[in-house]
Amino acid sequence: MDVSFILVILLFGAGATWFVGDKLAKTAALIFSAAALAATLYVIYRYNLGQKVSFIYLWNQSPRIFLGFQADGLSLTMTLLTTALTPIIVLSSFGNLFPKSRAFYALILFMAFAMVGTFLSVDGLIYYVFWELSLIPIYFIALIWGNGDAEERKKAVIKFFIYTFAGSLFMLVAFVYLYQKTGSFLNLHLYKAMLSAKEQTWIFAAFFLAYAIKTPIIPFHTWQANVYQKAPAAGTMLLSGIMLKMALYSIIRWQLPITPWAANEYKYIVIGLCLAGVIYGSVLALKQTDLKKLLAYSSLAHVGLIAAGVYTLTLDGLRGAVLQMVAHGFVVVGLFFAAEVINRRFNTGEITQMGGIRVQSPKFTSMFMILVLASVALPGTFNFVGEFEVLYSLAQANIWLAVVGGTTIILGAFYMLRMFQHVMLGEKNEKFFADVTVTEGAVFVIILAVLLFFGLYPKPITEFVTPELEKVLVFINRFNK
Repeated sequence: MDVSFILVILLFGAGATWFVGDKLAKTAALIFSAAALAATLYVIYRYNLGQKVSFIYLWNQSPRIFLGFQADGLSLTMTLLTTALTPIIVLSSFGNLFPKSRAFYALILFMAFAMVGTFLSVDGLIYYVFWELSLIPIYFIALIWGNGDAEERKKAVIKFFIYTFAGSLFMLVAFVYLYQKTGSFLNLHLYKAMLSAKEQTWIFAAFFLAYAIKTPIIPFHTWQANVYQKAPAAGTMLLSGIMLKMALYSIIRWQLPITPWAANEYKYIVIGLCLAGVIYGSVLALKQTDLKKLLAYSSLAHVGLIAAGVYTLTLDGLRGAVLQMVAHGFVVVGLFFAAEVINRRFNTGEITQMGGIRVQSPKFTSMFMILVLASVALPGTFNFVGEFEVLYSLAQANIWLAVVGGTTIILGAFYMLRMFQHVMLGEKNEKFFADVTVTEGAVFVIILAVLLFFGLYPKPITEFVTPELEKVLVFINRFNK
């Protein structure tokens, strides 16, 4: 079994989920997403044994296009994040009734297929195809099953689609130019392209535009909060938990090793933009009265810090960013699911209409509190490990960058704890809050177990990703010798 088998399971699962009909759709989606997770774990097991699990095939001779899927510590970590969160997201949606549910769940699996393809692809053109394919399912998920006014939702989703699609076209132009220089789309060949400073600058900018919009990094963030709010909970989880990680991963895999001179030349400008997003997102989060929008701006602040770590061009920065990508994926899915659990009972996202939940549901309050503490990087949680290493990498670049980056902890603790106080504490709410169901409890327990286990023992992930990151750094630093 090689990594292509994971893609086959997800693609076949999407088709099977469609054909079994609405009644069995969610069960089929859960089974196939769990099967993809099992396949990923088995591939990682074989990879650790030193067995061949990559797949590469010359698909087209002219132009030379390889159907290539590379297994290494970095790509497999992001694949595992995707295949681990997908069944959790599917399970979290069991408490909702969706019209045309077979289409809904089939689109979730197809989106997982596209995202896994993005993480595994080593041919630039195939990577680009998977990158764009991931847009299609989330567009329909948010448009058809989203929340709020239909016209406002349509505007928000179309803006997101156009923004991300337009930005990606610049990346495609960069790949075509690189093919003309090297005669190949394979990433290792592109890393070795002999590019002038001017060429690197333009290619760096083309990649940056695509990735800054998807992440997002300010000032390319304007689509984010509205789409997170308007999308159904499962769609928001897919966007925040996995899809934005495609851009952060791609910076490491494609942008930095292809344009190392430009990355070093402009890194402080880019880090400045990323850290501006940390402060901007935190300040906007403080002003929000809608729970999902608050979490959206909180996510903007956190991914800004992750991106800043990546652009430090250090091993600590890259490793901390990968750890934080995984940790953020689980904690943000947990937080948006908590928001959905509240919405199911109170039928509102307005924080002012909440409060008093602790009196009615102590179990839910306890689980939500742990998620909030993990979000603000409390020591002992997974988020602390990655955030500490990212801040350390910023301090290596410039101590004041670490000071500015550290505001995400201070401001994050303030607005998250204040939100918890308004949402969960206070006198008993007039609205009845039913205790969490077995399914809801299972989702929370799985997420919390991951956050606490790797918060205390991150060694398996750090040892798994470090060798590949060291290889990437060789290409990034080749102009510094």
